[in-house]
Amino acid sequence: MATLDFSKPIYALAPLAGFTDLPFRSVVKKFGVDLTISEMISSNALIHNSKKTYRMLERAPIENPYAIQIAGSDLAVIREAVEIINDREDITAIDLNCGCPAPKVVNNLQGSSLLTDLPQMAKVIETIKKYSNKEYTSVKFRLGFNEKNHVEIAKLCEAAGADYIAVHGRTRAGRYKAAVDYDALAEIKQSVGIPMFANGDIDSPEKAKWVLEHTKADGVMIGRAAVGKPWIFKQIKEGMALATPELIKEVVLEHYDQMIEHYDKYGAIIFRKNLHSYSKAGYAGASAFRNDVNRIEDPKEMRAAIEQFFSQDFITLS
Repeated sequence: MATLDFSKPIYALAPLAGFTDLPFRSVVKKFGVDLTISEMISSNALIHNSKKTYRMLERAPIENPYAIQIAGSDLAVIREAVEIINDREDITAIDLNCGCPAPKVVNNLQGSSLLTDLPQMAKVIETIKKYSNKEYTSVKFRLGFNEKNHVEIAKLCEAAGADYIAVHGRTRAGRYKAAVDYDALAEIKQSVGIPMFANGDIDSPEKAKWVLEHTKADGVMIGRAAVGKPWIFKQIKEGMALATPELIKEVVLEHYDQMIEHYDKYGAIIFRKNLHSYSKAGYAGASAFRNDVNRIEDPKEMRAAIEQFFSQDFITLS
């Protein structure tokens, strides 16, 4: 697997539960994203041979470098999960999720709740580092749980053996609503010697450039902004202009076809949420279209609806 070249900014697709599956990552990869990461995978589900979880480890052939993100805090379970991942040769990094704010994750001392038990968090990182045969061990975390203690967390990650970190510039209490604290991200970068990705509300080429300059980060990680605009990475890296209706139609259909190939006919239903995002690009009748697709289950009918809707021109530019 490819290594990461930190001599220039790295543009990574942030892991988003329910969105950054293999079909979506394949689409984004074609627009030049440097690093893709799996959806968050429960270490517990992985060691209990969940077929669905095993499938989440899969990568598309074009995904290289590729990281697997795991969640968990039980050291024996983490070790076993790492050993399962070790058997796959197509993975560059194992990333520990210390950022997910979802209650069902937090209640099991996973995700951002590890920020409430830093000694245990350090042990989990050390366990991954010790048993992983992958090039990198990384950690994605927030600025703190209720209060910010970001520099302490970052130093702990470095001391425990993390090769790089990705930081979402909000606390867990801030969920996705509070303002992102880019000054805090800059403080982290100054306080550690390992590379750092900045994450949080990076939704345009201008914002990406500003965040890199302001924080001195080694890269940016973009999640929600890429869901409806996978071409954002090409816009950032190559200065691509606004996406044309023709490009959007091509991308949406390719994404849809990959969903059907990956999930069979159930892919049509899962894809509804993606269509909600794609249809916000400035089309007439978008809200009626969203209502319609919520009722369509047949893959052929869904593809016809997509073809028809995305054949029109924009009424407003986004």
